[in-house]
Amino acid sequence: MKLSDPLKISYRTLSASKLRFFLTVLGVVIGVASVILVMAIGASAQKLVLSQIENVGSNLIAILPGASEEKGPPASVLGVVTTSLTYDDLEALRVRRNVPHLSAVSGYVTGTGTAEFQSTSLEASFQGVSPDLIGIENIHLASGRFFFPEEEMDLSRVMVLGATRAKELFADRNPIGETVTLKKISFKVIGVLEERGSAAFSSPDDLIYVPLGTAQKLLLGINYLNFARAKIDNPLNIERSIADMSILLRKRHDMKDNEESDFSIRSTEAALGILTTITDILKYFLLAIASISLLVGGVGIMNSMLISVSQRVREVGLRKAVGAQKNHIILQFLIESSFITIVGGIIGIVCGVLVAYLASIILIKLGYDWQFLVPLSSLAIGFSVSFIIGIVFGLYPAIKASRISPMEALRYE
Repeated sequence: MKLSDPLKISYRTLSASKLRFFLTVLGVVIGVASVILVMAIGASAQKLVLSQIENVGSNLIAILPGASEEKGPPASVLGVVTTSLTYDDLEALRVRRNVPHLSAVSGYVTGTGTAEFQSTSLEASFQGVSPDLIGIENIHLASGRFFFPEEEMDLSRVMVLGATRAKELFADRNPIGETVTLKKISFKVIGVLEERGSAAFSSPDDLIYVPLGTAQKLLLGINYLNFARAKIDNPLNIERSIADMSILLRKRHDMKDNEESDFSIRSTEAALGILTTITDILKYFLLAIASISLLVGGVGIMNSMLISVSQRVREVGLRKAVGAQKNHIILQFLIESSFITIVGGIIGIVCGVLVAYLASIILIKLGYDWQFLVPLSSLAIGFSVSFIIGIVFGLYPAIKASRISPMEALRYE
């Protein structure tokens, strides 16, 4: 038997039942497109998140309240409120002899509240920060100034606006010197930041900055820090500085030698490793969910092929009567099921790539630094899995068809 013979028969059979062929292919298309879309958007989202951390620099260290596994996130990252990091800890870190290679450090507290100027009102996120924030996060002022050191803890009612918040509250008016109420407390606007664009977690453009002590005492009513971020003079001194910070904070918190630290210290490099692991887990978890639709498509193929077998009893019996072997019949039906999944796989890959591309255009227009990425592995996975599904889910109908006897075909009407 020539290979072209079963191909011709498959073409004629599938052409004779176009609607069933279309619906069966559609199930595979949706499954493959889902896999491609999840892997493409997952890769782009991971790149966005990691690039935001890389952009802040390789010489930064984050100090977070709460213990954590060496390669896991601290409890505070998971939403657990931990109060073990205080402003006094921040002041101790600033003492030169304690951490010799530290060049700047800022405490952070965050919250949300209603910001109002005249008739304009909006819900905004705010951060209480230290004056060192400018050097740590490498942000720049479009106008005005940032906080003076003495304003950090003296309850000064001053604020610096992100570019977006300044436009929303003041439109084309100069905000410097104006009074804005935040959570019913009046603040004087002393600065506006340059526009930076959206980031993975938050953007300076969308934030309102106030002095650290003002945010703690007047806006939030707390006496602890959400986290701190330190800048080291040289990336080569990161490890030593982490050790210095750990020794200092453990001593300040009266931690015993065998007691787990109630804080976590992470360098940018360590944070990248943790986030890569977390985003990989999320990406493959979503991929597993998307793969369920491929299994549904496979069930659809099996159902379609079983219907085809029941409708072609006479054809199969006559072929066996004139000398066709079981393996010829099995090959015939496997070619048909594989053809369905290959066609569906190709269309699904194209659809998945197109949807991922459209999503990237939308996200870029929304201001995100989004990159359109389609891993070659996703294309290979999409095509190979669709082919495998054709074989696996077409095998049972093919075997069932091969067991049809010529006598059964003669009785079949």
